[in-house]
Amino acid sequence: MSQHPTTPGAVQALPGHPFVAYHGAELQVEDVRLSRLAGEHGTPLFVYSKTSMLAALAAYQRGFAGRHAQICYAMKANSSLGVLQVFATAGCGFDIVSGGELERVLAAGGDAAKIIFSGVGKTRGEMRQALQAGIGCFNVESEAELDVLSEVAESLALRAPVSIRVNPNVDPKTHPYISTGLKDNKFGVAHEDTLRIYQYAASLKGLQVVGIDCHIGSQITDATPYLDAMDRVLDLVTSIEASGIALAHIDFGGGLGINYNNDTPPAADALWAQLLRKLDERGFGQKKLMIEPGRSLVGNAGVCVTEVLYVKPGEHKNFCIIDAAMNDLPRPAMYQAFHAIVPLLAEPTTAPNTPEARYDVVGPICESGDWIGRDRTLAVKAGDHLAVLSTGAYCMSMSSNYNTRGRAVELLVDGAQVHVIRERESAADQMRLERLVTL
Repeated sequence: MSQHPTTPGAVQALPGHPFVAYHGAELQVEDVRLSRLAGEHGTPLFVYSKTSMLAALAAYQRGFAGRHAQICYAMKANSSLGVLQVFATAGCGFDIVSGGELERVLAAGGDAAKIIFSGVGKTRGEMRQALQAGIGCFNVESEAELDVLSEVAESLALRAPVSIRVNPNVDPKTHPYISTGLKDNKFGVAHEDTLRIYQYAASLKGLQVVGIDCHIGSQITDATPYLDAMDRVLDLVTSIEASGIALAHIDFGGGLGINYNNDTPPAADALWAQLLRKLDERGFGQKKLMIEPGRSLVGNAGVCVTEVLYVKPGEHKNFCIIDAAMNDLPRPAMYQAFHAIVPLLAEPTTAPNTPEARYDVVGPICESGDWIGRDRTLAVKAGDHLAVLSTGAYCMSMSSNYNTRGRAVELLVDGAQVHVIRERESAADQMRLERLVTL
């Protein structure tokens, strides 16, 4: 069955990508033809749909209607300033994991008071930077971190607002590299140690305990792990407050998955309807809620446009060699992740009878791990353009300059408007901070 429309003028959205669609034979993001953008800006090229991001955010906002809640975009998913600006303008807070991310949020117009600082290895300098900026909360991940943060805050004559990240030992049923809520993961404090550590935190002069935090992983497609984790966290809230420590907010993290390959995660509003029912049943419906979605807001808003450089037949494998590589799209090499790959033109205007074949889609980097898709059926020739889907999250933010390859152009599409939010990086840009020496 064809995945592309054959009727002239027909519009067919791609599954899981309502704002990426074939209009007749041409693939578009919102109202803009990707073939036009490839011609104007070259490839590889990242294109993001603003409408898609805001539609994903709206699902969370519907889920929290009438509740005291704060949505903080987990910016490690995509930290480009133009993307951050979209969420800052929409009123979001931000979940950060470094001092550099703090600087990006502030540069994009984000509100420091709506920033949550997560991560297991905050430095003293980063703590000082965040305290001076006036961030909303630190998610603390170890007893040792409590000591250091209290010391830094006291040196500034401040009290650091903290919640403690709890590791509930719940299996999120996702890739082991992006699972964060099991005992063997490096994140958070052990469930059985939590009450003692809260009592210790409350005794430190430089800290103000304000909440509790839990985040069990990423690309979660089943509601059950969330419900299990919520039960375990609410048990802790009961015991912590019974000990005399009031908690102003409960932070349930993020991690909701997207549709990469016929995945069926619950819609954000449907998931939160279930979670809020449990919260109400347990008597905590009046608490302020904090969440940190990342991938689910931006993942399916992005596509990477790439050109076919060569088609290389082989005895056992055929290779489709493209100009995007593992430095642009690291997820397949890191996680064996799947990204759908589709043509920009459903009906090629040249060589329309190009035969279909099975290809490994690979990049030009000198690594066997430089692959983007395995065993894909494509009808391609050199010079054709392809779109790698679901590349709004953990692609540009994890990109590198390996093989001295410049990072790609990024565009934000808003209806028929196109905004350049990152220019293509040159070799000179990469070498700007380097110095030759006298030998």
